[in-house]
Amino acid sequence: MRPRVAIDLFAGAGGATEGLKRAGFTILAAVELDETSAQSYGDNHPEVALTPESITDVDAHALRAELGLDEGELDLLNACPPCQGFSSLGNGDADDPNNELINEVWRFVDAFKPQCLLLENVPGLASDARLKALVDGATDLGYEVRQYRVDAADFGVPQHRRRLIVLAVSADSGATLPADLLDELPADFDRTPRTVGDTLVDLGRSALVDDPLDRSRDHTKEVLARLRALPVNGTRFDLPPEHRLKCHDRLDKRNATSSYGRLRSDEPASTLTTRCATPACGRFVHPTEPRGLTLREAATLQTFQPEYAFRGTFGQIERQIGNAFPAHLAHGIAVIASGVLDAGTVEAAA
Repeated sequence: MRPRVAIDLFAGAGGATEGLKRAGFTILAAVELDETSAQSYGDNHPEVALTPESITDVDAHALRAELGLDEGELDLLNACPPCQGFSSLGNGDADDPNNELINEVWRFVDAFKPQCLLLENVPGLASDARLKALVDGATDLGYEVRQYRVDAADFGVPQHRRRLIVLAVSADSGATLPADLLDELPADFDRTPRTVGDTLVDLGRSALVDDPLDRSRDHTKEVLARLRALPVNGTRFDLPPEHRLKCHDRLDKRNATSSYGRLRSDEPASTLTTRCATPACGRFVHPTEPRGLTLREAATLQTFQPEYAFRGTFGQIERQIGNAFPAHLAHGIAVIASGVLDAGTVEAAA
């Protein structure tokens, strides 16, 4: 059987591509607008034909022709459109123009007629009319479409990260989608539960010498004193009065509950955001030390390998890491998709 081929839309720094490659896919092309994210992607995946442009400017039919693919020859089209407008952790702005970018996915489905579509996003997208339009269009083309809600921690990612996974398979593939994704993971896929403590210990054993990402945010004396006063497993509510922020005193106990929160060593991390190395923005304080996560620690919690390279300023890299599709989760979903397509091929040949 020939190697399976894929394209990665909204590729970011390459988390999805990394996972797809681990699952045995050859990535033919990727699209990513953000300059530093595209640079990070190119450093790690130089063999991929990367288009560093807005997806709205990419002619899907022309790209298919450039890649020498006929309709139906692409095995998997992966898409992770911007999610902040649909996220309970983001601004939740229904009018965010980035919300419209999910509509671009349809152009590529229509042009390539891939055997399988994989779309990853926040659960809030499930109730959006734009997703329904995409699903309806794919269904009209003969695709079977299913939506799944997953927690990355169930796949062995050291992070609770709840996501919507949409899979669609073409009628030509002969494939049928499973009712439950976890049931389809092969026995040799490592879904061992992972904690923050496990992950940081493993990172310490495999860390690069002079790693440029082995750095946390520079903290002011005030913030440093606050972090030193923060007990193990604590949050802002556990700070002595002299270290509490006045703005937090004006909030009720339902808001900013994880601000200045320490990660728990004995549990997976909470969802890493685009401010995943900023203590004020969530439970992103090292379990025992008076500092936020280093960029490398955050990347490792997103299951990037210790040698994975990132370009940009501290804030730009932090954002790339927080936006990423965790590589190990992408690996698991891609293994399932490949197995589904394999089974469809066998069924069609029988």
